[in-house]
Amino acid sequence: MLKLLRQILEEVTAVEDFRLALNLVVKRVVEALDTEACSIFLYDESKEAFVLMATEGLSQDAVGKAHVPLGQGLISKVAEKERPLNLINASEHPDYYVIPGVGEQNYDAYLAVPIQFRRRVLGTIVVEHSGNTPYTAAEEAFLLTLATQLAVLIAQAEGKGLLVFTDEAVPTLPEVLRGIPSASGVAIGEIRVVYPRSDLEVVPVQQSKNPERELELFEDALEQTRNEVRILSKRMSKNVSEEEQSLFEAYIKMLDSKTLIEAVRTMITDEKLTAQSSVAQVFLDHVRQFLSMDNQYMQDRAADVEDLGRRLLAHLQEDDEESSTVYPDDTILISNEIFPGNLAEVPQGQLVAVVSGSGSVNSHVAILARALGVPSVMGVSDIPLSKLNGVKAIVDGYLGQIYLNPNKETLAEFEALAKEEQELDEDLEPLQDLPAETEDGHRISLYVNTGLMADVGRAITAGAEGIGLYRTEVPFMTRDRFPSSDEQMVIYRQLLGVFAPRPVIIRSLDIGGDKSLPYFPIKEDNPFLGWRGIRVLLEHPEIFLTQIRAMLRANEGYNNLKIMLPMITDLLEVEEATHLIKKTYDELVKEEGLDIKMPEIGIMVEVPSAAYEARNLAQRVDFLSVGSNDLTQYILAVDRNNPRVAHLYDALHPAVLKALKHIVDGAHEEGKSVSICGEMASDPMATVLLLAMGFDILSLNAPVLSRVKWVIRKFTMSRARKLLSDVLVMKSAGEIRRYIEFALEEEGLGGLIRAGRH
Repeated sequence: MLKLLRQILEEVTAVEDFRLALNLVVKRVVEALDTEACSIFLYDESKEAFVLMATEGLSQDAVGKAHVPLGQGLISKVAEKERPLNLINASEHPDYYVIPGVGEQNYDAYLAVPIQFRRRVLGTIVVEHSGNTPYTAAEEAFLLTLATQLAVLIAQAEGKGLLVFTDEAVPTLPEVLRGIPSASGVAIGEIRVVYPRSDLEVVPVQQSKNPERELELFEDALEQTRNEVRILSKRMSKNVSEEEQSLFEAYIKMLDSKTLIEAVRTMITDEKLTAQSSVAQVFLDHVRQFLSMDNQYMQDRAADVEDLGRRLLAHLQEDDEESSTVYPDDTILISNEIFPGNLAEVPQGQLVAVVSGSGSVNSHVAILARALGVPSVMGVSDIPLSKLNGVKAIVDGYLGQIYLNPNKETLAEFEALAKEEQELDEDLEPLQDLPAETEDGHRISLYVNTGLMADVGRAITAGAEGIGLYRTEVPFMTRDRFPSSDEQMVIYRQLLGVFAPRPVIIRSLDIGGDKSLPYFPIKEDNPFLGWRGIRVLLEHPEIFLTQIRAMLRANEGYNNLKIMLPMITDLLEVEEATHLIKKTYDELVKEEGLDIKMPEIGIMVEVPSAAYEARNLAQRVDFLSVGSNDLTQYILAVDRNNPRVAHLYDALHPAVLKALKHIVDGAHEEGKSVSICGEMASDPMATVLLLAMGFDILSLNAPVLSRVKWVIRKFTMSRARKLLSDVLVMKSAGEIRRYIEFALEEEGLGGLIRAGRH
């Protein structure tokens, strides 16, 4: 069965037309199970019904027309229960629903399996036959396994606008894309697509105005690729066997292949496509052909063809004279994967929203989007990139929805909400000069997180009392090499000078996990549990000491620097790192005569071991700072960049709240201050709980500083502590969120948790 299942999936995947793919599925299932009928019903939200989309054994005239209303029939029952239904004498079941004109009355045995994707039922796949013999457990397992794979195909089609329930010949864009809300707010603008370089899958089909020029570009790229492969072959000849060396010879042969190369030339000259489009179309077509073959060796060659196509495409993109992107004033940046550098390429003030196919609420790019004060939605499945450039859209960062080509009514509604958001921020501006103080006189300090100098002016204007986290990896990520000590010193000194005499906490380089440097790659199967943060720095003290030297030199004359160590797991790491810092300090003071004070040294508490050891760690450092993003991730065992499990990631989980309280208590028992600099500090929903726990500092994103201050000034400390006491005995994050939402609503703070003011 497993081999048969794989063959069906490979055959179906190779079919580009979605409707034909569904037809092929039902046909192959009938053959595989030796049954009489197989049908696929998909859920149409607009009709609130399951529509017959493909069948083998029922009436073909009913396809696209026959439907089962939601809440009726066995199909609805399967969708509601989210589990298979295996029956004999199905027509006698009390929920049996007669679908006019499809011919189901001819069958007795009935097996239906839900098609689900990310906890959403997309439809059902049904098999039927005459007689009273039920389907076996093995047949049920086969259909269930097929349904899980079919769900991905359907979700991709839905994301690309190919899931059309009518007989329209030309697929349209979906009206709404859905993802994970990652930065609140509402934005209206024009989409600008970021195409990953050398990715065949996302190259749009574009016509060429100058085929002769495109052909020249292709021939140049072809020759460059030949030379590249020859160089690689020569370089590897001393280190690999003759058998492995033959791979490069195969590459050279493919580059001279009439089947491949002539097909590209023909597409450029006859079809009038650009060189990039032609390479992508031809090579992807050949990749699919190889994958559909029964021979495992030939299937494995698909990767070689794809690699060669990527190399050709890379050279074409280097020569692309039209590669510079023009960004509109209201840019909504969209891609399957967006990197921090993509955000930096948009001129200041023109980025209004960010949408990414990968990542989640606390991926690095989502954090940067929040720091920039723009709404973001992560984890959007199967974005139809090739059709989106220039499309008008609305991004709802509260619900994680993107409305494409919105109608006048929808546009007017969101324009009103955006105006209300702006009015709310304007109304909160007077709070900038007021302290973050509760109604009964309890003060808490509000610092800001930053990694970009562009944020600094905004932070001061917003009323920040200091910088609670400066992410030094951002300047490292924008270069093609490690910045020198002098280059770093200039950046740090500018930062310290602008904020003096207010404190500035600079975190030492924190790479690994979801943050990598192109010139210092870290490849690991499980990067979040691997070589990252202080672990990298202690194994490469030359990187660490260069950075510490730059920080200390930059502090001369200001003395407002504090140094923070990331990813601490035990006391030995603290002792080794502080020893290196003090050694560098002594060298600068005693040997070079710098007039600087020894800065305070603190650690980030972001792994469970550090949380449990908070009091002992507090004895060895000057302050603690909680990194709630990673701490939540590790306590809940949820990869915060994985959209599949993003719904499980919630900083208001009871276990996370209890850990935070334990950390604060441990630090205060040793007389040390404790801050929180993760994204939780920027969440108005969490503000009242962090206040009640006794955090001394909240370090947050500048755009939400006034909103968080508004929450603090609307509560008393006694009321906050009562709320904390109540939620610490609750069983789930959902229950806690609902409770806090109600509390904010009671205080007139509802505008902080949804679009608009009310």
